[in-house]
Amino acid sequence: MLRLSQAHYDALRTHGEETYPHECCGILLGHLREGMNEVVDVARAGNTRTDSAHNRYHIAPQELIKAQREGRKQGFEIVGFYHSHPDHPAQWSSTDFAEAHWLGCSYVITAVAQGKAMVTNSFLLRGTSEEDKRFEDQPIEVLA
Repeated sequence: MLRLSQAHYDALRTHGEETYPHECCGILLGHLREGMNEVVDVARAGNTRTDSAHNRYHIAPQELIKAQREGRKQGFEIVGFYHSHPDHPAQWSSTDFAEAHWLGCSYVITAVAQGKAMVTNSFLLRGTSEEDKRFEDQPIEVLA
C-alpha cells in the first residue's frame, strides 16, 4: 500500500495539470515499511527530457541526490516517484518499466486528460534484481 495525505495526493496531481501537455515528475520521500510506503513529503522535479517531454520523463541525477540528501536530514528516504501521462492512461509503459530501478519503491502515474488530472494509480517495483523486477498494482490510501 502507498499511504499519503490528501495534500500530497493533490500536489502531485496538480503538478501534472500544470505541466500539461508535458509529463511532470517528482520524488516521494517518507518511510519504507513492510507492505507500506508512507509518503511524508513530495519533491517536485524538473523533467529534463527535451526530445519527447510529452510522453517521457527524466529526473536529473543532481536533483535526485539533492532530494535524497535533504530527505535523510529529516529521517526520510526515497519511497517512490511520480509522473503524469498526458492524454494517456495511468498505466505503466514499457519505457516506464525499463527505466524503473528502485526496487521496493512506488511508481505513481496520473492520467491527465486535456489538462485535467483524472485517474492516479500506483505500482510497486518488486524483485531482487533487474533480471526479476516486476510491477505490481499497489493500492493508494489517501489520508484526510
